[in-house]
Amino acid sequence: MKYTGPDCRQCRREGCKLYLKGARCNSENCSFDRKKSAPGQHGKGRKKQSGYSLQLREKQKAKRIYGLTEKQFLLYYRKATEMKGVTGELMLELLERRLDNVVYRLGLGASRAMSRQIVTHGHITVNGKLVNIPSYLVKKGDIIAVKEAHKESKMFDAAKKDKQLSLKSWLSFDNTTLTGTVVELPTRADIEDIEIKEHLIVELYSK
Repeated sequence: MKYTGPDCRQCRREGCKLYLKGARCNSENCSFDRKKSAPGQHGKGRKKQSGYSLQLREKQKAKRIYGLTEKQFLLYYRKATEMKGVTGELMLELLERRLDNVVYRLGLGASRAMSRQIVTHGHITVNGKLVNIPSYLVKKGDIIAVKEAHKESKMFDAAKKDKQLSLKSWLSFDNTTLTGTVVELPTRADIEDIEIKEHLIVELYSK
């Protein structure tokens, strides 16, 4: 079941910023900065966590960052186990390749939730073809662009500003045409901004 409550409550529950509210997360209005204790009447008196609890919280954190249900998240884990390499790292790399995440990484959406809506509402093309499936996995060389008819929309005004310094190395972006390219597939080293201990998630699912 997908969480539908306040986004900031999720950050407090996980004890760290999940950047679910876009620019608000870096402003003085960030609820997590003002009240970091876990939600609920027992939030301030949180006891020492068990090994299982740490594993569970790490999985919940990853699910919430990417905005996935348990069923969706488990599918990525299972797909990663079928690939050659380190399962936890491969799982995160697959999550990064989701179209909604790439739209977010390109700066076309202020948050992953907003980017998911941008995709589902038909604003994005991949290699010239409309793709409205957020879980679509991009490939090296894919060209992601805002649909021509929607490029003048005010929602993309922020994306038209130069932000090359904040762009991930595996992506390139032309802010004049609102077009991005997957230069390389992401690796674990490219996801250093997300504080996830993926080995704990693998340990949880391996039980």
